[in-house]
Amino acid sequence: MGRLSGLDAAFLSLETRTRPMHLGAVAVFAGPVPQERLRTLLAERAARLPALRVAGSWLPSWWPASDFDPAAHVRGFEVRDRRTFDAYVAGWLATPLDLSRPPWDVHVVTGLPDDRFAVLVKLHHSLADGAGAVALAGALLDGGMPPVRSASPPRYDLGETAAMAGAVARAVRRPPVPALLASGGTARRVAFVRLDLADVRQIRRQHGGTTNDVVLAVLAGGLREWLRSRDAQVDGRTPRALIPVNTRARGGAGGNQLSGFLCDLPVSLADPVERLRAVCAAMNANKAAGPSRGAGTLPILANLLPSPVHRLCTGPVGIAAPLLFDTVVTNVPLPAVPLTIDGAPLDEIYPFGPLAPGHALGVAISPYRDTVHIGLQADRDAVPDIDVLANAISKSCTTLHELAN
Repeated sequence: MGRLSGLDAAFLSLETRTRPMHLGAVAVFAGPVPQERLRTLLAERAARLPALRVAGSWLPSWWPASDFDPAAHVRGFEVRDRRTFDAYVAGWLATPLDLSRPPWDVHVVTGLPDDRFAVLVKLHHSLADGAGAVALAGALLDGGMPPVRSASPPRYDLGETAAMAGAVARAVRRPPVPALLASGGTARRVAFVRLDLADVRQIRRQHGGTTNDVVLAVLAGGLREWLRSRDAQVDGRTPRALIPVNTRARGGAGGNQLSGFLCDLPVSLADPVERLRAVCAAMNANKAAGPSRGAGTLPILANLLPSPVHRLCTGPVGIAAPLLFDTVVTNVPLPAVPLTIDGAPLDEIYPFGPLAPGHALGVAISPYRDTVHIGLQADRDAVPDIDVLANAISKSCTTLHELAN
């Protein structure tokens, strides 16, 4: 793997007991598979992936772990019902990885309704970004997956760097949305939302925008109804989302190669179509400027700093994240081809990103075949009613779809 990039080191530097900086995915498969056999299969496939053999912690480079035992990273658990499963996933996401060994783990969870099972994959963000994590996790599936895009990061001169830093400084605002501020606790809650991709496409055809624009507008509508259910103010409130942007070009995989856009989520607008138009306008402006301009270029700036600087400064600076954005909304697309493990077809796939310092809610999106899957992760004390938010997001999509017919 070689040296850590500046952005890799930044994710390590942000790691705390209350804010573990790992990526996660919950994949649900149809059909019973013996747990022990599946654990053995996953360990065998993981052993063939060099990227999963490295450790490094605070040193500025990764090195092969001399005592690597892939079977020690693959565990099994059986649940009684879906409610127990949700609680298990929340606890699993809240648990930091052991950074003294290769920073990943896989859990095989059986006992789901209809003879289904789940594979939970967790990988530290310092090891890979979303696209890289998809490539690594995909290698555990039958036949693997097509390679993600990768390229050497572009170089920026002093003027470009100063312009990005200035844009970030100008984007600082007060106050953050109170309902989206973390409590400081370690416990988590999760929720899973499924949107019909055909409905999303119908909304696009009628009202414009991309699939991601529609999902962001749906999320804004869900946040609006959730805030109102708490008797929180929505007029004049504009939660801001950081939307990571993959900057890879075609090639292999490796490391973090990200920029980002900032997008205000128009929860103060009562009309769902107006919300979509506002999101489209904001995202079109972001795309016109490009991923190397604007306040969302925070990951690029982080990548330009040497690793020792991150060790000293990133943790304290990360506490100011709510002054820039209220939540992270990341999109992790999957190939449209059918995916299986040990012959069992993939039925649902929910990604999860880390909760940024000070943030109470994280949103991750994965379109796969005919469904848009949304993984919601929240600070349990700050957002005990995450199920209300999940239902509000589903209702928001239904309402917007009805206006598209």
